[in-house]
Amino acid sequence: MNGVTASAGPDGAGAPRRRGRPPAPESAGTRDRILDAAREQFSARGYEKTSVRGIAKAAGVDSALVHHYFGTKERLFEAAVEVAFGPVLDQRDSVLEGPPDEVGERMTRMIIGLWENPVTRAPLLAIVRSAVNNDAAAAVFRRLVAGQLLRRIAGQLDRPDAELRAELAAAQLVGIAMIRYVIRVEPLASADPEDIVRRVAPVVQGHLTGP
Repeated sequence: MNGVTASAGPDGAGAPRRRGRPPAPESAGTRDRILDAAREQFSARGYEKTSVRGIAKAAGVDSALVHHYFGTKERLFEAAVEVAFGPVLDQRDSVLEGPPDEVGERMTRMIIGLWENPVTRAPLLAIVRSAVNNDAAAAVFRRLVAGQLLRRIAGQLDRPDAELRAELAAAQLVGIAMIRYVIRVEPLASADPEDIVRRVAPVVQGHLTGP
């Protein structure tokens, strides 16, 4: 149909509308709709099984628009991950507030709390599963976690090996998340979250500020 589709509406039923870049007032809503569809598709299907065509179909747009706004599938995944990872980034500063000898508990409580919340757990599961199974998704995950979370925490640690300390603390918590929420190994999968925080926080604290 030469890139032209019909749009129905009270003011112009059957009026032709071209595929591709929408008019300016429509742009923000279209981009958000694509991003919402991408987040849902990646969460449900993972990186490998999600296609740009499938995202476009779920968003009700032509796939050319997806490429227009985001370029590649990897960049779209990164944008979707940033939205899904938003609660982590929003709370990162709270981890750094308060006494330094309690930063391990604050960090542990933040991460476990996000995994315990069903709203934030689903996209986090999709991110971790995609990062494990796909190199491109893993690269996005590394950039986001290292660049926006761990370096921020490391920058507040008065230690010469601060980045390594922050990474070790994160590895401790990611490992627990994998076993508890992804692989679901018992008895950790059913353990009380407060018990996990109580046992793990001192270890995380040791990574961050210990000798």
